[in-house]
Amino acid sequence: MLKIAVFGTGHLGKFHLNNWLEMDGIELVGFFDPNDENAHAVAEKYNLKRYLDAESLMNDCDAVDIIAPTIYHFQLCEMALKKGKHVFVEKPLTNTMDEARELVKLAKESNLKFQVGHVERFNPAFLALKGYQLQPMFIEVHRLAEFNPRGTDVSVVLDLMIHDIDIILHLVKSNVNYISANGVAVMSDTPDIANVRIEFDNGCVANLTSSRISLKKMRKIRLFQKDAYIGIDFLDKKTEIIRLNQADDKNDFCFDIETNNGTKSIGVSTPKIAATNAIKMELECFRDAILHNTETPVTIMDGLSAMEIAHLILEKINSKQH
Repeated sequence: MLKIAVFGTGHLGKFHLNNWLEMDGIELVGFFDPNDENAHAVAEKYNLKRYLDAESLMNDCDAVDIIAPTIYHFQLCEMALKKGKHVFVEKPLTNTMDEARELVKLAKESNLKFQVGHVERFNPAFLALKGYQLQPMFIEVHRLAEFNPRGTDVSVVLDLMIHDIDIILHLVKSNVNYISANGVAVMSDTPDIANVRIEFDNGCVANLTSSRISLKKMRKIRLFQKDAYIGIDFLDKKTEIIRLNQADDKNDFCFDIETNNGTKSIGVSTPKIAATNAIKMELECFRDAILHNTETPVTIMDGLSAMEIAHLILEKINSKQH
C-alpha cells in the first residue's frame, strides 16, 4: 500500500481526500492543516488522523499531496524531496521563479516522482482529442470566473490563466518568441483580468483572456489549423471538430459550401466525451508513476515552463503600471 499524506484540506483539498479514499493501493496516513476549525471537521468527517506538524506527517508517508496555498508550496515540496518522498503539488508549482528553479534542481537530484496539478490536461473534453493531429497556428482562449476571495493570494495569471498556458505549451511544440500583455487589478491587489498575446517561433499565435470578475463562467479554447477548426469547452465538457475536405465516416454530418476556389466539403464531428473524474485521474496517474516507475504525465519541467511564461506575462503587465 502506498502511504499518502495530504497537506491542505480546504475547498480543493477535500476533493483530493474524497478521491484518494476511493482509490486502490492507497493508504491515507493523515493530513496537516493549521486551521483548527477546518481540521477538526475534516478529522471527524473522514475519520483521519490530524498531524500538528508537517515534518511528523512526512516521516510517516511515501508520497505527499500538497494543496496548501501557493506561498507554502516551496517549503513543503523542499522538505518532502529532502526526506525522499514523492511529490504531487497543485499549480502553480511555487510562488517565485527562484523557488521553482531550486525545486527542479532538488527533484533532478532526488530521482523521485514529481507531478504538478495542471488538471485541465485530464479534462474529458481535452482527452477526447487524443489521436487527432493537433497542429494549431492560431489559438483563442477565454477563461472567465465569478469573483471568489479564495485564490486571490496570486494574480489571475497564476490562478486561472496558467491552466491554459500549460495546455498551449503542451500543444505548440515551439519556443515562445514574443509576449504582449495587459492586466487590471479590480477587486484585489493583483491583476484580476488579463489579456495576453503569445507568438511562437513556428508562427503560431495564441490570444488568452482570463478574468475572475466575470458575471458568467467560461472555459473555452478554440484551435485553428490548416483545414480544421477545433473547439474545446472545458466547462461543459464538449468538443467539436470541423474539417475541410474530410467527407469520411468520422463525421457526424457533412455539407458543401461554395468558395472562390470551388465547392468545398465540410465535415463536422463531435467526439464522444467519456464520463471521467479529472482530479481522480491525475491522482491515479501520480500513484501509477510511483508504483510502476514511469514518468508523471505533468512533470516538474512542465510546471516550470508554465510558470516561466506566466511570470513573463506578469512582468509585461507590471511594466505598464509603473
